[in-house]
Amino acid sequence: MRDLAVVVPAYNEEKLLAGTLTALAAQSDADFTLVVVDNASTDGTARIAAGFPGDVEVIGEPLPGAGTAADTGFRHAIRGGAGKLLRTDADCLPDPSWVATGRKLLDSADLVCGRSLPRADEHPSWFQRAGYPLTMRLLARAGRLLHRSPSARAPFVLIHGHNLAITAELYLRCGGTAREDLRDGSEDVTLLNRARQHTERIIRAEEFVVQASLRRLRAWGPLRTLLWSWNRRYVPPSSEEVHIR
Repeated sequence: MRDLAVVVPAYNEEKLLAGTLTALAAQSDADFTLVVVDNASTDGTARIAAGFPGDVEVIGEPLPGAGTAADTGFRHAIRGGAGKLLRTDADCLPDPSWVATGRKLLDSADLVCGRSLPRADEHPSWFQRAGYPLTMRLLARAGRLLHRSPSARAPFVLIHGHNLAITAELYLRCGGTAREDLRDGSEDVTLLNRARQHTERIIRAEEFVVQASLRRLRAWGPLRTLLWSWNRRYVPPSSEEVHIR
């Protein structure tokens, strides 16, 4: 295990995972171990992950949930000696400088919350290109109101589970990512709020960028997607719909 690990939770992602692996293989900084957490997939996810041309470890997590899988991956990397941890998801495309930027930012921060853009190869409409960042800004404003805490050492900032960087030391100290069902909460927000109790070195970094899939937005529509992100005020009826990620 190298000092920097990239953790990617993956559930039935054989269609999109190859794109994520290609983006990671093209990083300007290739000195990292990729940890892909196969979250009980029933397709070829694990096989595709094992074909990554760099340093890769594919591990399993049978309990469903992006947060649960991410926690398994983070703790595996920490046990292996990684001191810097980056996370993205199996439907995302990190920018070519993503690893290098995350590594540099963690020299002066304990938790880095990056920027999310719609995937260009999914050909977002003008409305989706404009509406996605607007929705993110609305969520950031709502989060600052909903997650006020007198004991927090850092202000609330917008966080995406598919684009963050954290030191191993803080991850262990704050308790890490919540091992919870997707329907029960936003594991990325839980991690942020746990971290805010332990450090003031939390930043939002606009230069730390991934492109994220619009699958959920297109499947549910803008309102339901917003309500889902807003403390699960909308939850779809079937578990298959819940695990779109």
